[in-house]
Amino acid sequence: MPRVWDVPVHDSTRVRDARVAAEHAAALAGLDERRTATASLVATELATNLLKHAGGGTVLIDVVAPPVLAAGHDGALLVQVATVDHGPGIADVPAALRDGFTTTGSLGAGLGTCARLADDFDLHSVPGRGTVVVARVGTAPGGPAADRGPAAGVRAGAVNVPFGGADYSGDAWAWVRAGDVVSLMLADGLGHGPEAARASTAAVEALGGAAHLAPAEALRRLDTALTGTRGAAVAVAQVDTRAGVLRFAGVGNIGARLCEGGTWRHLVSRPGIVGTHRPATLRDQEAVWADDRVLVLHSDGLPSRWSPTAETCRTTTDPAVTAAVTIRDASSPARPVRDDTAVAVLAPTPPDGP
Repeated sequence: MPRVWDVPVHDSTRVRDARVAAEHAAALAGLDERRTATASLVATELATNLLKHAGGGTVLIDVVAPPVLAAGHDGALLVQVATVDHGPGIADVPAALRDGFTTTGSLGAGLGTCARLADDFDLHSVPGRGTVVVARVGTAPGGPAADRGPAAGVRAGAVNVPFGGADYSGDAWAWVRAGDVVSLMLADGLGHGPEAARASTAAVEALGGAAHLAPAEALRRLDTALTGTRGAAVAVAQVDTRAGVLRFAGVGNIGARLCEGGTWRHLVSRPGIVGTHRPATLRDQEAVWADDRVLVLHSDGLPSRWSPTAETCRTTTDPAVTAAVTIRDASSPARPVRDDTAVAVLAPTPPDGP
C-alpha cells in the first residue's frame, strides 16, 4: 500500500522524525547505505530549514517512480522528500541555493547541500506566500544516463497527502512506459484508510500489465483487477510521444485539467467506480500534446473551488513541485485538506533534461 510519511515540523523534535521517516522510505526503495545516508541528510536539512526560515511546515516523504522513465529503468524507485510551508518565502532563490548562504547565522549549507546531493531538486518560492521544495534520492547520483528515446520528453511527478496524518493514503499514482508511449494513472480508493489504500494499490499493480493499452481499455483491465476491493475512482492519461497525442479516460471523481499554451480545459471522467460499477461504454478523449502542455490530475481531496494559475502551467517546474504548490495554495493551516489528497502532474522535459 502507498506508505506516506506526513511529518508536521513545528519544533526541533520533529526534525528527527523526518530523518527516521527518510530512512524507512530508503529501505522500501532498496537504497544502499550511502544513498540512505544521503536521503536522511536531505530530510534533516529540509526539515531544519522549515524551522529556521518558515516558522514550521510539513515534510512529506514518499517512495516514487523516477520523473523520467528511461528505457530499462521502469522499476527504479526513489525517496521523495517534499517540504511545504506558508512562511515568508525566499527573496533571492539563486543566492539561497549557494552553499554558505544564510540569513540566520547558521552554516548555510542546507539548500545548497540538498541540491548538490539529490538526484532531482527543485523549489518554488514567492515572498509572502511560502516555499515548496522537492528533492529525490535514488540508487546513484544523477539517475540513469542511458539512451531514453522520445519518451524522455515527458516527465511526471506527484504529491500524496494522507488524511489526518494517517500512515497510508487511499490515493495512489503510478506511471509506466511501453516504447514511446507513457501512461499516468491516479486512483482514489473509495473512502479512506487501509481498505481504500488496498483498492488504489491494486490499480497501481495492474497498471504495469496495461502499459501498452489505450486509457479506456486500460480502465477495463483495471476494473477486473479491482474486483473484490472497495473500488476506486481512476483516471489514465497517455502520451504517444512520437505522434504528439494525449489520450485520456476516467471513471469517478478524478479531476483532470490540461493547459494548452496558457489556456486550461477540463478532461471529463465518466460517473462510476472502477471495480464495482464501471460504465458500460468508455471512450478515449484526445488532444494534441506539445512542449507547452501541462496536465494536472487530482483526487477529490482537493477543494472544488481550486482553480489553476499561470504558475501551474509552467513547463520548467518539476511536476511534483507543481503538485505540492497546488495542494498548498488550495488549503491552509486553517483550512486543511478534507480527505486523502493526491495531485499528479504530467509535463514536458526541459531541453536540458530533468
